[in-house]
Amino acid sequence: MNWPTREEAFNLLKEFTGSENLIKHALATEAAMRAYAEKFGQDPDKWGVTGLLHDFDYEKYPSLEDHPFKGAKILEEKGYPQEMIRAILSHGDHTGIPRKTLLEKTLYAVDELTGFIVAVSLVRPSKKIADVTVKSVMKKWKDKAFARGVNRENIEKGAKELGVELKDHIECVLEAMKGIAEQLGL
Repeated sequence: MNWPTREEAFNLLKEFTGSENLIKHALATEAAMRAYAEKFGQDPDKWGVTGLLHDFDYEKYPSLEDHPFKGAKILEEKGYPQEMIRAILSHGDHTGIPRKTLLEKTLYAVDELTGFIVAVSLVRPSKKIADVTVKSVMKKWKDKAFARGVNRENIEKGAKELGVELKDHIECVLEAMKGIAEQLGL
């Protein structure tokens, strides 16, 4: 099968995901993946739908034993491209799938960061991502009590694997998310 269209990918996401926050996370990841695809001269549609689907199975299969393995199996059964499936499998260190391609490295790099940026947005007085700057993200980054559940080491490792400075990485993802602020409710 060819890569799914954005509409097909979004329908699959909605079929498996009821949580508004998980859908927003998928949309943020899609936006960040599209931004990086353009930056790296890759296909934004392919990269975007990979970001959109990376956690589509998480609500039904949240355990480390199941996610993203169950989702990968579903995508294989639908005939989705191995390149996409492998990227989704490699976005978690627990899977043991090494990240080799730029697509795989980018998905890993943006995944956790989108959540951190949402957290920074929500503590702004306006609760709007438009008021978030790289500087404000970096300030919260240093506060280890803030967004304790976000694995900063993984984000740093992801930026390093991509060969980008952390501040540049944050800027790319932040700007991508600002572009869909309304969809994110921010």
